[in-house]
Amino acid sequence: MQTDSHVEQTHLSANTSANRIVIFGASGDLTRRKLIPALYHLFNHGMLPDNFSIIGVGRTELSNDSFRQHLQQSLPAEPRDQATVSSFCHHVFYLTANPSEAAQLAPLAAGHAQQDSKYPGGNTLYYLATPPALYAPIAQSLFSLGLNRQENNWSRLVVEKPFGHNLASARQLDRELHACFNEKQIYRIDHYLGKETVQNLLVLRFANTIFEPLWNCSMVDFIEITAAESLGVEKRGAFYERTGAVRDMLQNHLLQVLAMVAMEQPATISADVLRDQAVQIMRLFRPLTDEDVRNHLILGQYLASNVRGENLVAYREESGVSAESRTETYVALKMYIDSARWQGVPIYLRTGKRLPTRATEVVLHFKKTLHPSFTGVAPANKLIIRIQPDEGILVSFGLKRPGSGFQVQDVAMDFHYSDLSGAVMPDAYERLLLDALNGDSTLFARSDEVETCWSFIQPILDYLQDPAHTLYGYAAGTWGPQEADQLLATDGHAWRFPCKNLTSTQYCEL
Repeated sequence: MQTDSHVEQTHLSANTSANRIVIFGASGDLTRRKLIPALYHLFNHGMLPDNFSIIGVGRTELSNDSFRQHLQQSLPAEPRDQATVSSFCHHVFYLTANPSEAAQLAPLAAGHAQQDSKYPGGNTLYYLATPPALYAPIAQSLFSLGLNRQENNWSRLVVEKPFGHNLASARQLDRELHACFNEKQIYRIDHYLGKETVQNLLVLRFANTIFEPLWNCSMVDFIEITAAESLGVEKRGAFYERTGAVRDMLQNHLLQVLAMVAMEQPATISADVLRDQAVQIMRLFRPLTDEDVRNHLILGQYLASNVRGENLVAYREESGVSAESRTETYVALKMYIDSARWQGVPIYLRTGKRLPTRATEVVLHFKKTLHPSFTGVAPANKLIIRIQPDEGILVSFGLKRPGSGFQVQDVAMDFHYSDLSGAVMPDAYERLLLDALNGDSTLFARSDEVETCWSFIQPILDYLQDPAHTLYGYAAGTWGPQEADQLLATDGHAWRFPCKNLTSTQYCEL
């Protein structure tokens, strides 16, 4: 394992030494849609040092000028004055190279040693925006050139999900990366954790005495976490065929958000302590048995539908998808956490494509009142944390309806981040890139977190290997299979629907 000393930098300013951001997979979709716009925003707000460079590395033959022109198309319209764009592009370069061939990355090593003007050395952040199969080869190329060393400067490696394909491959990838970089240098990015509302879960719980006493099995009836997407797989059918909703969303995003919701109070707000707490609660996720997988797991795949006059194709009709595909585009799971705080509280997770709206939210459903006059009349209280797109927090509770008697109606106190005067909601990638440059790993997954999540869902992955696993169809534009509703109805519960404009639902087993 690489054991060079770890040099940390806790604050970033315009006076820091030269910083390089090297993006592998620079001509790809992630770079164009997310990384370059995020870096441009940071630059525009003075959050990057004066002496920095962004070096795109890819196999596509591009010059510096053609790469800059390619990226300009992805820059946000506001703010976008030509002088700022030109100044930003002055820091952008391109290196045509096969990143798994170390010799082709020699210009990076030369720049590191010579501090030349084209590829300035100093501190370096390597971002792997490539297919996962290239993660280990790129790390090995950097290692062979000595670009992993941390003597007078730091070197960090940002790794995009998926971190492996199952438990065994995740462990293998870790071994390969750790042979080249130490754990403190590796930043496994999950953009959900960069969202302001996810981070605010900790403040909501631990900075407000009115909430923390309610955050337990004595008061909470059940918890649901929804990550709904209105789009289909778009042009990523071939990728999605290898991935599916379980690997794409459940294994990482939903379980990471659940850990933030359920963890115990950290002694301090620091990277190691917070991630220790996350791992501790993940290890208390009740292991899934064969019976759980058969009875508490719903898998679905979207079917063709007409939504508001638009014909939406079935998943099996998407480009790159097999006509007999059994890949899930929807998953719902009932699970438990075996801790004193959450003992006996059912937790329902769901995510899917081609649902009625794009929305991610956490809902704590509180137990109903035991007062005999209002039992069965007063609505159960709910605390709703909206993660996207309309970030905010909503508290639902009962009040007396005006007039005679004591009729109860549901009302809400609704906070929107957009209501804050002068508030700027940074994009998740902006926040996470800046944290990586600053050496703050709080919102990045640690090796043991990733392994624990894979361990938890491995029984589901084993079940998916059975060609006869149960897969339900649902019409595009609806909230998924009817069986997912029944999963909650059996316990006397129901999903909360983030929007009310629902189309008719068709159900069938595939």
